[in-house]
Amino acid sequence: MLEIKDLHVQFHTSDHEAVRGISLRVDDGEIMGLVGESGSGKSVTAMMIAGLLREDRVRTEGRILLDGRDMLAVDGDDLLSYQGKEIGVVFQEPMSALNPVMRIGPQVEESLRVHTKLSKEERRELALQAMRDVELDDVEEVYRKFPHELSGGMLQRVCIAAAIISRPRLLLADEPTTALDVTIQAQILELLKRLNRERDMSILFISHNLHVVRKLCTRVAVMQKGRIVEEGETEQVFHHPRDPYTQRLIAAIPTRRKIDE
Repeated sequence: MLEIKDLHVQFHTSDHEAVRGISLRVDDGEIMGLVGESGSGKSVTAMMIAGLLREDRVRTEGRILLDGRDMLAVDGDDLLSYQGKEIGVVFQEPMSALNPVMRIGPQVEESLRVHTKLSKEERRELALQAMRDVELDDVEEVYRKFPHELSGGMLQRVCIAAAIISRPRLLLADEPTTALDVTIQAQILELLKRLNRERDMSILFISHNLHVVRKLCTRVAVMQKGRIVEEGETEQVFHHPRDPYTQRLIAAIPTRRKIDE
């Protein structure tokens, strides 16, 4: 499905690499976690996979293979054919990902306008269904609303609907629950599990929170200062972390005992 080989990324405005030779794979139908603190390079990695950082901003080495095709060698219309269709993306802040002066419906439909020749009515019906698929209520009403009229949890569901409407094979979820309260966070995690199960959709779930990753992912890679320092089955990494950085991440997870103290 997705295989990253010895990826290096350096911004032209920086004197050091943001990503320093990482290798990573996401198998068909897998939920893979990528965890690390802010600045570790995990979001840069996601943006490279999605084709959102190009040569005018960064220097790159290595390969990003999607079904064997090197995404770093794809540009122009070829790149556009992958964005939204083969790869969907959900970001941390739904309000910043959505156009505040555009109604919700057209934003959910965007990928269909780019990748299909469906009629306006057909796009609308698929958008309504995508919003039902992410468990939004009153989808006809939500379709007509503006982003500021929805809660944070509803906005994140809208962003997920827009990301999956073209039925991509890979979903990049970059900190999609960080801005949400604990109850809504749990609902979004369950939603991602269901979409993975029902659609056999691979997910690369990016987070700074190893506890959240443990709830969702079968495997996890731990990233620090642009490098992957540890990778393995989630439970194995959680219970028997080898790298000191991973050990510190796990030690920082709040527990009832720590809270009581």
